[in-house]
Amino acid sequence: MSDHHRRRFLSEVGRGMLVASVGSALATDLGIVGAWADEVSSELSFGKHEPLVVLMQETPVDRLQPLVVEQIRQGTDLRTLTTAAALANARTFGGQDYTGYHTMMALMPALEMSLQMPTAQRALPVLKVLYRNTDTIQSKGGRKAEVLRPVAAKPAPARGGGQQLRKQVHAADLQAAEATLAGLTDARARRAFNALQRIVQDDINVHRVVLAWRAWDMLRLTGAEHAHTMLRQSVRFCVDAEQERIRNGRAEPAIRGVLPALLDQYKLAGRAPGDRQADDQWVSHLAQTIYNGTREQAAEAAAAALAEGFSPEQVGEAMSLAAAQLVLHDPGQSEVTPGRPKGSVHGASVGVHASDAASAWRHIGRVTNSRNQIASLIVGAYHTAGQAGGLHDKPYPHAEHVEAVRTSDSKELLGELESCIRGNDQGRACALVERYAKLEQPVRPVFDVLLKYAVSEDGALHAEKYFRTVSEEYDGTRDRFRWQHLVALARVTASEYGQPAPGHAQAVELLSG
Repeated sequence: MSDHHRRRFLSEVGRGMLVASVGSALATDLGIVGAWADEVSSELSFGKHEPLVVLMQETPVDRLQPLVVEQIRQGTDLRTLTTAAALANARTFGGQDYTGYHTMMALMPALEMSLQMPTAQRALPVLKVLYRNTDTIQSKGGRKAEVLRPVAAKPAPARGGGQQLRKQVHAADLQAAEATLAGLTDARARRAFNALQRIVQDDINVHRVVLAWRAWDMLRLTGAEHAHTMLRQSVRFCVDAEQERIRNGRAEPAIRGVLPALLDQYKLAGRAPGDRQADDQWVSHLAQTIYNGTREQAAEAAAAALAEGFSPEQVGEAMSLAAAQLVLHDPGQSEVTPGRPKGSVHGASVGVHASDAASAWRHIGRVTNSRNQIASLIVGAYHTAGQAGGLHDKPYPHAEHVEAVRTSDSKELLGELESCIRGNDQGRACALVERYAKLEQPVRPVFDVLLKYAVSEDGALHAEKYFRTVSEEYDGTRDRFRWQHLVALARVTASEYGQPAPGHAQAVELLSG
């Protein structure tokens, strides 16, 4: 830590609070004991969270987990640690680093996973992502490399804030866009999030939509006072994407014309979503239309359904099922890449990406205004579709996988499921979960088996997000179809086994000590 940062840190939290918060050992190691608070700077600060935020940024990663576990034993809860990690991540990367924003998106899913763990192991999912967070921060230069600074807010327009923000992003004017978002956030966080959707809907990048959703979801921890810090990550991501598009001479994404045309054609602008309920056949048909169709066909099918008064939940359910089918039809990776052996379907695969994106589009629709709820589902259907080319005609499990499952005993099925995961047997893992589903046994034991490996394995940056996606989409899908999500998760879990998460073994040892 530089002298400048040391003085600033102490000026904000006070020497006594610092030592009490991070412990005298860390304070001594960082060279803070004996320093004096005699300087105030204009850098971004997080008040009461600042001591833990700095700990996340400045601690060498090999010493992080003992310090965090000691914090837990002294009474710091996992929500507080997750909050500090999210703020540290945002201040360091600002939504502009690939591993950085993947890690930010994994924080809330990890916290939710912790609630499903046995008491003695509850901290494991969070510790796993905190380790990755600090490791990534340290690899980028730690505190001295952080990118976020305070922004002077531009007074929010009474109307049209989203259009103004969109115009600024299209011009790749980061300074103006951040000032506009700051003004909108000062007015109201939800208003800012609604405005933000105008730029999120402008392209179909999975990280664009999932980052926006996870940043909003994180406000449950950080509070609205940090809404601008969380949401501006999306502005910076979108400006970066626009700059790259312009630099490479690419045309504007087609969705920028498709969405307004469909809103106009089906007279959806200014219309409240309907509440018409669909039967199983209707949902299955729309799911297949999205899975098999072109992007334009899928978007129009979603727009037509919404115009007919079907509820957003019904359309979103079909979109989510189409994404699960992409997981189950995936032939697997054709070559070896870091963290992903040949044949793998975990990590940045077509199905995992599609499922995470579809879930994010659904979630955004649930918390935004009517216009954005409708638009999110149209764009989400467009995003999910057009990806079935080159996939297997038949989904996992194949007939030979199903025929090889001999038992109908639920305990035996769960035991075999673990064996298949450890043997990377994707097909049989799918067949076992499918057989278990037909027994109509409680779902929790299956989730518990899959959770164990979502925590222990690296997952190529996607284990936490995808586990959470499946958990939420299972709950948001009708009984007849919901197990498709768990069959897909079983396949992904069997794919990702064998690449242990960095820091996991140390965390297990610390928590058992």
